[in-house]
Amino acid sequence: MRTGSGGTAEPEYAVELDGLGMRFGARTALCDITARIRSGQITGLMGPDAAGKTTLLRLMAGLMLPATGTVRLLGMDALRLARTAPNSIGYMPQRFGLYEDLSVRANLELHARLRGVEGEEREGLFARLLGFTGLAPFTGRLAGRLSGGMKQKLGIACALLGSPRVLLLDEPGVGVDPLSRRELWEMVTTLCREGMSIIWSTAYLDEAARCPEVLMLNEGRLLYAGAPEAMLERVRGRVFALRPPRETRRDCLARWTDMSGVEDVVVQGSRIRLVLAADTAGTLVRKVYEEGGEAVPPRLEDAYMSALGGMLKTPSPYGQRTAGVDGAGAAAGSGDATAERIVAEGLTKRFGSFVAADAVSFRVRAGEIFGLLGPNGAGKSTTFRMLCGLSRPTAGQCRVDGVDLLRAGSLARARLGYMAQKFSLYPDISVAANVGIFADLYGLSRREQRERLPRLAAALGLAPFWHSRTDSLPLGQKQRLALLCATLHEPPVLFLDEPTSGVDARTRRDFWKHILALTAAGTAVLVTTHFMEEAEYCDRLACINGGRIISMGTPDDLKSACARESGQNDPTLEDAFIACILRQRREEAQA
Repeated sequence: MRTGSGGTAEPEYAVELDGLGMRFGARTALCDITARIRSGQITGLMGPDAAGKTTLLRLMAGLMLPATGTVRLLGMDALRLARTAPNSIGYMPQRFGLYEDLSVRANLELHARLRGVEGEEREGLFARLLGFTGLAPFTGRLAGRLSGGMKQKLGIACALLGSPRVLLLDEPGVGVDPLSRRELWEMVTTLCREGMSIIWSTAYLDEAARCPEVLMLNEGRLLYAGAPEAMLERVRGRVFALRPPRETRRDCLARWTDMSGVEDVVVQGSRIRLVLAADTAGTLVRKVYEEGGEAVPPRLEDAYMSALGGMLKTPSPYGQRTAGVDGAGAAAGSGDATAERIVAEGLTKRFGSFVAADAVSFRVRAGEIFGLLGPNGAGKSTTFRMLCGLSRPTAGQCRVDGVDLLRAGSLARARLGYMAQKFSLYPDISVAANVGIFADLYGLSRREQRERLPRLAAALGLAPFWHSRTDSLPLGQKQRLALLCATLHEPPVLFLDEPTSGVDARTRRDFWKHILALTAAGTAVLVTTHFMEEAEYCDRLACINGGRIISMGTPDDLKSACARESGQNDPTLEDAFIACILRQRREEAQA
C-alpha cells in the first residue's frame, strides 16, 4: 500500500485488468486484455485509431459492463466503485463534453453539483482549480469561446472536482498547440506528485515516451505493457538517418518508402529517418552507409511503427492526374511550376474591436507546401476561411490560382479543395452518399465517378467502410473521407486545417504520402498543424500569434534562429515554435 493525496492509503496497483473483453455486436473492441497499472504514476495508453483505447477508459470509469473478464480500480470492481464512490474516479472524454453555451464558472458549478461538492468546500476547490489551470481570469467566458488548450484545461478542472484518486484522460492533447500541451503535461505531472494515479491516452508518441510505463493496443489486443525504454530495444540497431540535399529530400523519401525491407520512413528536420525490418537490416545497412547515412538512437515512435508492422505501402492514387473538371480540376490550373497559386496581401479581419488577422501576407507556388503554425486562437483558421472565400476580409486581397476571391468567389472556390479543422461531412448517411454529394457538387460526370471513386476509396482504405454510416467511422477513417471529398476534383490548390489532429503516427504517414503525391502533380498546399514533426514536411512556415505573422522561413531557418538565441545545439521545430511565441510575449510585455 502507498499513501495518496489527502493521506488516503493506495493499493500497489490503481488498475487491474484480467482477461478483459468487450464486443459491440459482431465487432470485437477488446480481446483478453490482462495488465496492471501502478498507483501514483502517469501511465500512457497508446495505439492507432480504433485500437480500443476509448473503450478501455470507459470500462475503467465504470461506464460500461465488460463482456468478459474483470476491471478493478483501487482494489474494487470498477462498476461498483463508480456507483458507491463516484468521486474516486475523474474522467475526461476525448470529445469536449462540457456545455459550450455556459461560462467557465457555470460549467464548474454544474459539475460540482453533480458530484455533490457544495458550500465552502466547493468555493475553496474552485479557487484552487482555477488558479491551477490558469482559468481564473476567464470565469465569465463561454466555454465555446475558449481556445483548444483552455477547453482541455476546463475539462481537466471539471474531472478533478471531488478530488479523484484515479484520473482518466482520453487524448487531452488533441487539437492543442505545443505550448498548451506542455502546460497540460506540467499540470498533470503536479497532480501525480501529489499522489494521483493518471492514465493518459494519447496519439502523440512524445507524450507516451515521458510516461514511466505504457500500454500499447492494436485492434483490441495488448501488444506491449511496460517501460518505454524496454520497447526501444526491439528496434535498436535498425534505426538510421540520411541527410539528402533539401531539393532532393522528397525524392529520397519516396524512394526509401517504396523499398522492400523498410518498415518506416519519415522526415526529421533536414534528415530522412529510416527503420529497417529485422530480417533485412543487414542487407540494407550497407546501402544506408553508401548514401552517407548513420545509425541513430531509437525513439518510441520507431518502436511503435515497427510493432504495427510498419507504414502502409499502398501507393497514392494522386500520383497521376486525370483530366480535370471544366473550370475546377487540375487541368484548369496553370501549368507553370513557378506559378503563384495562393496570394495573401495584407489580409485583415476585425470582429468589432478585436483583430483576428492583422495584415497577413504570403505567397505559395505550385507544388509548394506552406505551413501556418501558431497557438490556439492565433488567427490561423480565420486566415484559412478568408482564403477559402468563407469569410470576407475587412481589408486586403486574396487570390487562388490567379482568381480574385473578392471579385469571382465562386470561380475561385471551384479551384480549391478544403478540409476543415472540424469534421464537417454529413454524419447520418453512408460514406458513399457523402462522396456522391461532393462528386455532384464538383460536377464530376457519372463516368468520372465510376472510374475515380473506387480507385480513391481503395487507396485511402475506405473501401471496407463504403456503405457504413459516417458517424460510425473511427477518427482516422473520418479524416481520410474528408481528404477524399476535398480532392475529388483534383484541385490546383488544397487547404488543410489540422488534417491529422488526433490520428496516430501510422495514419499521419499515410496522409502525408498522399499530400506529397498531390504536390508532385503541381498542387499548392496550405496546411495548419499542431504536430511539429509533420510541419517538417513544409517547404516554408509562417508562425502566427495574435493575428500577425511573427516569423517566416524554412523549418531549418526557424530552428537556426532558435539555436542562435537559445544556444541549443540541435533544437527541434517544437523548440523553435515555443521560443518564437515566448519571444513575442516578452516583447509585448516590455512594450
